[in-house]
Amino acid sequence: MRICICDDDKFILQQLSDYIWAFFRRYRLKDLKIAVFEDGPSLLKDSGAKDIVFLDMEMPDMNGIYIGQALKKANRNTIIFVVTSFSEYLDEAMRFHVFRYLSKPVDKQRLFRNLKDAVQLYNHTAATLVIETKEGVHTVPANHIILVESLAHKIIVHTLTGDYDSIHSLQYWLQKLPSGSFFQSHRSFILNFAYVTDFTHDTVFLHNHQFTAYLTRRKYTTFKSAYLLYLESMR
Repeated sequence: MRICICDDDKFILQQLSDYIWAFFRRYRLKDLKIAVFEDGPSLLKDSGAKDIVFLDMEMPDMNGIYIGQALKKANRNTIIFVVTSFSEYLDEAMRFHVFRYLSKPVDKQRLFRNLKDAVQLYNHTAATLVIETKEGVHTVPANHIILVESLAHKIIVHTLTGDYDSIHSLQYWLQKLPSGSFFQSHRSFILNFAYVTDFTHDTVFLHNHQFTAYLTRRKYTTFKSAYLLYLESMR
């Protein structure tokens, strides 16, 4: 996991770095890399992974709102913490789905609680799954799976990079896919909330209407509640 901290205050950079290292030691987590940046342009130019980002809203070279929007555009799964003394930025920050809002000075225990949630979310979205087909075996990130569909006696896994005819059943995929992000809307469909564009009482449109899944009417209320809960967890 790579965590980026972007703030023009060197004290905050050091404090957050120390707190994050302490968090990983407390919970015996490994494989942590921390990268610090004193301005927005340096962060955006960086080519490394940005799994979790702590972002100051008010910096002299570039507005934090712009940086956050650019990060989300590059990778919708980047988990962003807004760290600032100015609460007026909160509404704007929520527009690009910040994960949490932390006030300065940063409270260590509050940071630990929220960082624990962020790590769980990261592990959830970063999980990889194996798709076995008659032709071979393919490994894909779980968050690249848009939809699993039962069609004409085939189980088709639709992903960002292509479609795969799985040798496994829909029930197998229902057990393998992360329950918080995926939902069986119909006996023939399991869909990823992350790609839902909109939905009616009987149809769900995904990935800018490139895919369609049936929604059983008796599941509409459950689906709606689960989808709204997913959106809330991404804020």
